[in-house]
Amino acid sequence: MRPVVLAPDEREQPTWTPADTLLEVRERAADGVTVLVRLPARLDAALAAAAVFRRAGAGVFVTEHTDQVRLALEMTDCLSGTRPPTLTRRGLA
Repeated sequence: MRPVVLAPDEREQPTWTPADTLLEVRERAADGVTVLVRLPARLDAALAAAAVFRRAGAGVFVTEHTDQVRLALEMTDCLSGTRPPTLTRRGLA
């Protein structure tokens, strides 16, 4: 599932299950539900939390920094191997 990034004023789906801690995210993601997390207001903290929560299985993120968090999530998915990179180049040594 591709991550969903919402601004704080956007509407949430009632089927999304909120979680506050990493343990809750892991448990709820293991149950097969879509997990929603709210990220901190500071940009650096939001980016770090988004990457960690994404690796744990969260699928919906609420943040004030939507563009930056979306890019961080795409990079996290690429590094995890769950999403192919947009552009690949072959380098010769």
